[in-house]
Amino acid sequence: MAAYGALLSLMQIIDTLEKHPSPPIFIDTKQVESLTQIVTFLLEFLDVYISPVVVDGRRADPLERRIADAVYKAEDVIESQIVRQIDSHKADPLESRIESSIRGKRSSFLNLFRGVCGCTSASPASPATEEEYFYSSMQEVIKEMNLIKKEVMEIEAVAQLRRQASSIPVGPLTNSSIVKDNMMVGFDEVFLEVLDKLTGYQLSREIIPITGMGGIGKTTLARSLFQNALVKDHFDIRAWTTISQTYNVRETLRQVLFHASGDSSGDLSEEELGEKLYKFLYRRRYLVIMDDIWSVNVWEKIKFFFPDNGNGSRIIVTTRLSNLSFKLNESYRVDMNFLDEANSWDLFCKTVFGKEGCPLEFEEIGKNIVANCKGLPLSVVMIGRLLAKSQRTREYWMLIEQNLNSIVINTNDKFCLKTLRMSYIYLPNYLKPCFLYMGIFKEDSSIRVSMLEKLWASEGFLKPRSGKSLETIAQENLKELVDRNLVLVDKLGSIGNVKYCKIHDLLRDLCLKEVGKEMFYHFFNRDSLISSHARRVVVVDNGYFLRDRLPSSPSCARSIIFEYYRTNECWRRKAPLPHNCRLLRTFKAYNNDGVASDNYLLDNVFKLVNLRYLAVKATQNSEIPSSVHLLWNLHTLIIHCPDDFIVPIENLKLHRLQHLVFCNRKVILPVLDPRIGDDDDSAIMENLQTIRGVKNLFLDEEVVKRIPNMKKLCLTYIRRCETNGGR
Repeated sequence: MAAYGALLSLMQIIDTLEKHPSPPIFIDTKQVESLTQIVTFLLEFLDVYISPVVVDGRRADPLERRIADAVYKAEDVIESQIVRQIDSHKADPLESRIESSIRGKRSSFLNLFRGVCGCTSASPASPATEEEYFYSSMQEVIKEMNLIKKEVMEIEAVAQLRRQASSIPVGPLTNSSIVKDNMMVGFDEVFLEVLDKLTGYQLSREIIPITGMGGIGKTTLARSLFQNALVKDHFDIRAWTTISQTYNVRETLRQVLFHASGDSSGDLSEEELGEKLYKFLYRRRYLVIMDDIWSVNVWEKIKFFFPDNGNGSRIIVTTRLSNLSFKLNESYRVDMNFLDEANSWDLFCKTVFGKEGCPLEFEEIGKNIVANCKGLPLSVVMIGRLLAKSQRTREYWMLIEQNLNSIVINTNDKFCLKTLRMSYIYLPNYLKPCFLYMGIFKEDSSIRVSMLEKLWASEGFLKPRSGKSLETIAQENLKELVDRNLVLVDKLGSIGNVKYCKIHDLLRDLCLKEVGKEMFYHFFNRDSLISSHARRVVVVDNGYFLRDRLPSSPSCARSIIFEYYRTNECWRRKAPLPHNCRLLRTFKAYNNDGVASDNYLLDNVFKLVNLRYLAVKATQNSEIPSSVHLLWNLHTLIIHCPDDFIVPIENLKLHRLQHLVFCNRKVILPVLDPRIGDDDDSAIMENLQTIRGVKNLFLDEEVVKRIPNMKKLCLTYIRRCETNGGR
């Protein structure tokens, strides 16, 4: 996953440099072509690559780790050159423009020069030697990535041969594939609803999808229906098959045929099995359970072998994918929801005590344990089974309460972890970074979707789609994660959009386990040490100790995120900037939620010229410096600043800026007057979509022309004669 996200990030950097109206550097055309070709090849490889270590989940794949490290080196070379180039021309903007205009002409001479001699200087002293140093560094990176590409091609060739030579062994089938454990609590209404669907008067064959996150009880509900006495009497034939992600059509048909007729027919082809099954089911009323479907493709391949006899045959499908349910049945599906408090407690008591009641001395602590399961039946059952086999002392139960998630994840041969991890393993690669990113937020936190999507966009791991903006892609990715029941909708907006989302505690723990292996981000607190190669840093705590240690944070970091502030007034003072993190893309040190945050001197913050996302609280008397235009790739700027803070609009000529947000709503933004400034179009902010928190902004036709793609304006207008303004 880290490798896939890194490859997407590198492609985004190259693409941005090529499309930027005034890019800070130019990469040699042949080098761009080589990098693009290698990255595209590796992305396509990873899309179909099945890691040999993915099943055990204990460590990261060494090949993917090598790919990620090589890509990180390429990013470091390119973005370090960007920062050096901007710094070298910061004092003389005219020189910078002249240098940019002649750099293309110089490139022809340099290509000839490279054929004669090589640059080995570690510290380039002049523009010519600096470009030679950059070129040679890029060549080293490309060489290393080419070696990996050759290794991958060999792996692909061997895998192809194995696929051609392999055959799936088929053993005798038994009814042991249907687990007998069948305790269902809290879904009585759903059970009766589906039972009515199964035995109702609709004569045409119907598919009934049951949808929900892993561990929610889909299979338990299907099993209860399958074994119900009324269902047994109603249907002539009942059959059960488990599909899973790595399905095999022939084996699926064989399982259904065996459970329906007792005929194993191990030597028949796929078509022969399908024909035999069709003939057996013809004119009979049948019920088939297809458990754990991950793709509609499997149904498309086998649906012809399930006749519509016009006699009320039914097919129940369980899946974690809501959008797949819609494809199978546009008009009806069963959505499995979390258990409420009462049903969670009922399930817990039946699991731990059977028909006995819970002793009074364990009731309070037991209910605390159940509450922390957050309504997930799998969690309740796993912890209940553990307590049923363990000593019944308050001390032991308190230990369970304090370490609940860890115990649930790791108990019973990590069954719960394996169950939930299936949802992660079978995620498309482009969704995995988005899902793992959810782990940076505090447990039980309600996450503002608009902020989350901007962060995803700034991190560089969104897979581009033709004609779509990064934030549109982020919205689609979030919808997919919701459809897959990995992200939960917490609050809807006024137009039905998802305004806040959250993630179940156990899924967050899964994120953190995967993150630890992949080194996707690093948590930083008073007890931790951060690797000098950390790319993303999440600050877990705040206080004076961070002011001493964070400034020496890793020089390779691309993100520093403060997500765990505590409301302590003594911490609201000027904070030092991480001085060696010049390559930062994301610096989120402010939450617009009333929680305490450090104050930063804007002069220092705006020295981070590689930023894409910046959210800070400004110190008193702080100003946006005239060098703000050097932030060549800034997308989102969020500042909590003092009242009547003045933003010199002539310095906000940021080509890529999309969101300009001031959190106190009393910022003065001078008119975007076309008569002021250069004769060119530099003052036209064609990407700007949001202006929020500005006071008394004058708008006329000419001003609107300067912001042609504006989508959201949140402005305050105050009459001069009034002391208390109105909006």
